[in-house]
Amino acid sequence: MTAETATTAAPRALARQRRRAATARFWREYRTHRAGLFGLAALVLFALVALTAPLTVGSDVQSVTDAPGKPLESPSLHFPLGTDQFGRNLLGLVVWGSRVSLLVGLLAAVLSVAIGALIGVTAGHFRGWYATVIMRITDWFLVMPTLVLAIALATVMSRSLGTIILAIGVTTWPTTARLVRAQTLAVESRPYIERAKALGGGHWHIMSRHVVPNVMPLVLAQTTLIISTAILAEATLAFLGLGDPTIVSWGGLLQDAREAGAVSSGDWWYLVPPGIAIAIVALAFTLCGRAVESVLNPRLGVSR
Repeated sequence: MTAETATTAAPRALARQRRRAATARFWREYRTHRAGLFGLAALVLFALVALTAPLTVGSDVQSVTDAPGKPLESPSLHFPLGTDQFGRNLLGLVVWGSRVSLLVGLLAAVLSVAIGALIGVTAGHFRGWYATVIMRITDWFLVMPTLVLAIALATVMSRSLGTIILAIGVTTWPTTARLVRAQTLAVESRPYIERAKALGGGHWHIMSRHVVPNVMPLVLAQTTLIISTAILAEATLAFLGLGDPTIVSWGGLLQDAREAGAVSSGDWWYLVPPGIAIAIVALAFTLCGRAVESVLNPRLGVSR
């Protein structure tokens, strides 16, 4: 190994060592949050259920023509959660619907946080007229009802999974933008930013090397919190009939139950399982988000 290679490899090895130490320290702190561990365990369980759905229930569980039971059968040994109005196994539908609900929640949250982080970092760094214009647009999105905007977008666009993800993602970013901008302003007021500028650091260098690494913990915590909001929004849009009717999701199951008259006829097994699944996943992501937020910012003093 040449001297130049050794000089280059040493900082990389040091950076990897620091990242491993930071990850270990983060996990030690996270384990002290009982609620966060409960949320993480629930999310791991639901993720395993969603990933193994093709093996455990199979894609034919969605078939209407090959339904194995009678319409709206009550729970039994053969059908633990009963059947829907087409005679399909409701337990299999709930398991298969977890794939769509979790996927929509993750992708919509990533899109929302990406938009909010980009706007927040650039508005906090450049300031001036750009920050004024972009933050007034952000304020407009903040005062507008998120669900109404999402419904409007889902109505004018084609009914598909991509439309739901886009509708949720482009209407839930303002809170992230506000938080990231505030953090960016705090970071850029520190002395080492002034030194970096004095040494000739440009806009890209300042944002990529100094600002973004310092706002990433906030972005991570915000992502875990927005996922629960995105899952609830997907369920709401599907319940209102704005989702893709060819795809099984938890919100779609609730919408099917409403159309089948499950509320008035007392078919509780059609309504309760998908509703409980939505509530547990949303709660689990919220608990994980609060725990991550507390670890990354101990001054919050979140109870353990």
